[in-house]
Amino acid sequence: MISQIESRFYTVEEYLELEEQAEDRSEYIDGEIRLMPGGTTNHNKIALNFCRKFPSTVQGQDYDIYMVDVKLWIPNYRIYTYPDIMVIKGEPVYEGTGTTKITNPLLIVEVLSKSTKNYDKTDKFKYYRSIPNFQEYIMIDQYNFSVEQFAKKAAGEWIFKEYEGEDAILGLNSLDFQISLQEIYERVNFDLSEE
Repeated sequence: MISQIESRFYTVEEYLELEEQAEDRSEYIDGEIRLMPGGTTNHNKIALNFCRKFPSTVQGQDYDIYMVDVKLWIPNYRIYTYPDIMVIKGEPVYEGTGTTKITNPLLIVEVLSKSTKNYDKTDKFKYYRSIPNFQEYIMIDQYNFSVEQFAKKAAGEWIFKEYEGEDAILGLNSLDFQISLQEIYERVNFDLSEE
């Protein structure tokens, strides 16, 4: 579960200053700061497995992939968050100074956990959809072979596709990339009762 730091309004500047010094990551949601839960070993393996295949597949193309520590700024909702994985086409568009806050992901991947699953599937997806460049959302369940994909067809229209079982192959719509669920879940131990 994402827990709130303190019940008071924070400015963006206060959040960024606190975040620079913090040991744990937190989200900023229109004045509220919410502590983000830590990831599990399975969560990390899944994200790394996706990222490991990505560069070799899109080599020579104009895409970059970012994990965990790069913040996403969503101006319509005044939100800073840390998606598990973001893919950008072309150059990153930065918010403010520095290179830690971007605004133009093409694709976002979230590895679902018990504590954040509902948020990732509802409000967070709504926030992501307000980003003009955003074209595709992938949600990977860390407890079994299951991936959900939303691809933008037109403004306000998204197509849903579900993948289940280790033999299924996830094919992205926003760029030429395929990965099997077997590759995504390589070395993941579903028997671990983490989180």
